[in-house]
Amino acid sequence: MPHRIHPASPPTRDTTRIDDLRIEAVRPLITPALLQEWLPTPAAAQTLVEQSRAAISRVLQGADDRLVVVVGPCSIHDHDQAMDYARLLKEQADALQDDLLVVMRVYFEKPRTTVGWKGYINDPHLDGSFAINEGLELARALLLDVLALGLPVGTEFLDLLSPQFISDLVSWGAIGARTTESQSHRQLASGLSCPVGFKNGTDGGVKVASDAIQAAQAAHAFMGMTKMGQAAIFETRGNQDCHVILRGGKQPNYSAADVDATCVQLRAAGLREQVMVDVSHANSSKQHRRQIDVAAEVAAQVAGGDARIMGVMIESHLQEGRQDIVPGQPLTRGVSVTDACISFEQTVPVLQTLAAAVQARRRGIADA
Repeated sequence: MPHRIHPASPPTRDTTRIDDLRIEAVRPLITPALLQEWLPTPAAAQTLVEQSRAAISRVLQGADDRLVVVVGPCSIHDHDQAMDYARLLKEQADALQDDLLVVMRVYFEKPRTTVGWKGYINDPHLDGSFAINEGLELARALLLDVLALGLPVGTEFLDLLSPQFISDLVSWGAIGARTTESQSHRQLASGLSCPVGFKNGTDGGVKVASDAIQAAQAAHAFMGMTKMGQAAIFETRGNQDCHVILRGGKQPNYSAADVDATCVQLRAAGLREQVMVDVSHANSSKQHRRQIDVAAEVAAQVAGGDARIMGVMIESHLQEGRQDIVPGQPLTRGVSVTDACISFEQTVPVLQTLAAAVQARRRGIADA
């Protein structure tokens, strides 16, 4: 073969007139591998994550009749307060472990309808300083501390890169109502190592969640970032541990009729007939105390023998209500800075009611 002579490469051109015109700054990002070196996963935490993921999978496969309960603050904004909550929740998780598989809700990223605080990872100081590297470190440290108590954690995957920093510690993940229809998030879910719940659309439509499950079960290839911070092409095997989360829409969708209608759609798509019910958001009409009533109605369906309800989500904090982040004004301890939550004191009887419902369902099946 004759040697080809390539023409001289054109000189590098100044593209500043057409590229990055709206970028204010570019800052370095820590790599997931470096963060994991700083904050490695102890053997006990690895075992807990592995065992709790397997337990949730067994619930989804119908081999475990417990109810998965994802409960905790709407969002995390303070390490110490989150740990105080975790210690209280751990006591209840142990007491009710025969009937409930309790996962602490540890949400670090918040989707915003317009603008607002984006969460603990993006803005850990709650002041618009966007110390993201610090936020990633704080988030991972908190997950490790919660796991050290023996409590599995669940979170929403919103950003497409942040899972590389923390997903090894997560036992259950959610894809939110605003992103369930996103192809990128469906591809992400197909490669996640944990079970994943897809919320119905903000309008209440369940088909987008059903479509998302089918997409996430399939193999995909997409661009992403490795643990070493290198851009790469990921090829996934697909995630068989996915399910729908009913969170309401234009109206609540937690009733028996809503569960029936959802399961009809799932059956038509060849999917397992099972749902998790989010008792907050549109299902409580954004009234946090309504979560208690909604949970009671869902518990009644479970007690009545409905085995298709495999889980419940609850927004709960140390104290009830919510508060705004106001510069220069101290925050009230234990109160959410995003959606309003019920207090932990209000949460305990809700958990007990759900556990009693599982016992009743179990007895009913045994008597049948």
